[in-house]
Amino acid sequence: MIEINWGQPLSLVMSPAGDVQKFSTIEQVKYWLMKRWPIADEARSTALLQVEAAMDCVVPVDVARHAFVSAARSAGFIPEKPVNYTARQAA
Repeated sequence: MIEINWGQPLSLVMSPAGDVQKFSTIEQVKYWLMKRWPIADEARSTALLQVEAAMDCVVPVDVARHAFVSAARSAGFIPEKPVNYTARQAA
């Protein structure tokens, strides 16, 4: 198995109390999307597909990260620090 570089850890504020979860690996992201995600919506499904595709080296990790951030926002989570994407990465 190839280790996929997730890049800089991504921290999300997960509750109104300010609880923060740090996502350091793509495997951790996949686990959360599959087992711990609070809602099963289209954004979550898309993120899971993109994460799995990135793990298979079919899409760039940045695409999976963007989909994950979109799923997080859909679930009501917010990045601890603002996330910036270029137009190319968001496409």
